[in-house]
Amino acid sequence: MRIANYLRPECVALHQRADSLEGAVQQLVALLDGTEDLTDTAAFAADVRARLALGGVCVGNGLAIPHAKSASVKRLQLAALTLDPPLACDTPDGKPLQMLVMIAAPAEANDLHVQVLAELATLFLDTDFCTHLRESTTPEAFCRAVAEREAQDDPAAPPPQTTDEPGYRLLGVTACPTGIAHTYLAAEALQRAAQTRGFSIKVETNGADGVGDALTEEDIRAADCIIVAADRAVSMARFVGKRLVYASAGDAVRDADALLEKAVSGKAPIYHGGHAFRTSDLRELGREGYGHLMNGVSHMIPVVVAGGVITALSLLSQQLGLPASWTMMMKNVGAAAFVMMYPVLAAFIASSIGDRPAFMPGLLGGYLAQMGTTTLTNLSWISSGFWGALIGGFAAGLIVLLLNRLLDRIPQELSHIRTGLLVPTCSLLFIGWLMLMIVNPPLGRFNRWMSLCLSKMQGGSRLLLGALLGGMMATDYGGPINKAAYVSGTLALVDLQYDLMAAVMAGGMVPPLGLALACMLFPTRFTASERRSVPQTAIMGLSFVTEGALPFALRDPLRVGPSCIAGSALAGFLAIFLGCGCPAPHGGLFLLPVMGNSLGFLGALLGGSLLAALLLGLLKKPLKQ
Repeated sequence: MRIANYLRPECVALHQRADSLEGAVQQLVALLDGTEDLTDTAAFAADVRARLALGGVCVGNGLAIPHAKSASVKRLQLAALTLDPPLACDTPDGKPLQMLVMIAAPAEANDLHVQVLAELATLFLDTDFCTHLRESTTPEAFCRAVAEREAQDDPAAPPPQTTDEPGYRLLGVTACPTGIAHTYLAAEALQRAAQTRGFSIKVETNGADGVGDALTEEDIRAADCIIVAADRAVSMARFVGKRLVYASAGDAVRDADALLEKAVSGKAPIYHGGHAFRTSDLRELGREGYGHLMNGVSHMIPVVVAGGVITALSLLSQQLGLPASWTMMMKNVGAAAFVMMYPVLAAFIASSIGDRPAFMPGLLGGYLAQMGTTTLTNLSWISSGFWGALIGGFAAGLIVLLLNRLLDRIPQELSHIRTGLLVPTCSLLFIGWLMLMIVNPPLGRFNRWMSLCLSKMQGGSRLLLGALLGGMMATDYGGPINKAAYVSGTLALVDLQYDLMAAVMAGGMVPPLGLALACMLFPTRFTASERRSVPQTAIMGLSFVTEGALPFALRDPLRVGPSCIAGSALAGFLAIFLGCGCPAPHGGLFLLPVMGNSLGFLGALLGGSLLAALLLGLLKKPLKQ
């Protein structure tokens, strides 16, 4: 965070006189009066006075940092004042007050003002630098000195802007639960739509391998609007005070132009920060809840995938006759990963809702769900599994939000008591009570009943379930229905029901493979660009990336959708019928050596892909030359 980005020359006054600390603070408020970042000067002044009454704004070395979080502030802003002559008042080191820097922060900006406080305190430790600032002859020189000092302290940071060239007009942030396909498809769609309209845009991708093209503070400050197309939690505090359009990654892929139209219309709402679930819009509430859920799922998936692959390798090493110690090591590591999947799920759902303080109670809630802990002896414990962890994660996030609101009036000097003792203890006590007495007993019994039902499900009902899961994998190409089927397969995998995971994987691989096959069998039904994408589409299908079918589905959803669903349903049906088993939840064809009846799995893939291709050839008409 760079202080210079929030300090403007018009909010700086030099060599002013003040008879009291309160009078100096009032001058700072007056500097912000009339700016677009302050909606109600009188209300903000009252908030500042209330914070000033608590004390602790004088930090020594002739410096004071009055600050307040206020509903009257739209975006974080600073104001600075130097005094001549210095003002004698109660300071920690007895030195008279010579300079004040005020922090005006939005009420719902979480701990943003704390970050700025820390940056200011670090910046003004240098006595010589403070003297240099007080000797500035103009507000512009004051701001320039701050920017140059920050650039000096951080050589990797870009130099201060010295030209009037605008930055990106629009910014974007994309993220999907797995961080593989939708993240980059959404980014590409936004960039393509912006290029068509002649707009400049920079898109940050939050993918599986980390953040790409990260937005800088300079980017955000210069932008007119930010488009957040995300299905899981992304960093939002940096956008406080900016116009923001929020949508899912799928919305960006389907209609990026509509999002750009809303972004440039000037009617996008200003983002004020805030906690989760503070809305009366049921649609927005559902989308936000889905985002929190997907944040947990996106962190859980690598744990499940790694654990499943290592477990599969242990089975392969056993078949190859490798040393028993090596086989047992991999088996135990894989089992440990499966044990951690529910704590990870709950912890990241909780932290998505309640930020870092909610991580610990969420983690323990997921652990209690995994163990099935109750008030009885451990011999009677039955894991409440995915649903228990889900409840524990959401409950932990919400209870932390509630506790923070109830304890918000604790003086700042005692804030460490709130964050270090009261919130962790009370939240964990509540989650422990909830899981042991309310959640685990009934859900544990329900999970046992469901497991027994699935185990007993044979013949036609089992085949029907395989077809259903396979078809769901092709319904929305990585969307909520696809993710629901995938989670069902991973839960069956934990119960050692490998055939259902095989049905899910076959169903997810068929759409791209079927479209690639259709392009080769019926080339006149597809455009030249679609035919050129056949190798890429096939590779995505073989790698179990269902989103490879998405570009085709967006161009012709009425024909591509039913064809892929039918092919995937057949593949899921055949995977069960042929007795296939998949011991890992990801990897596609690369898992073939460790699959049960690998030839049967290839047959299921071939049957489903061929059906999808034939239906596409039947439904699509030849294109005009």
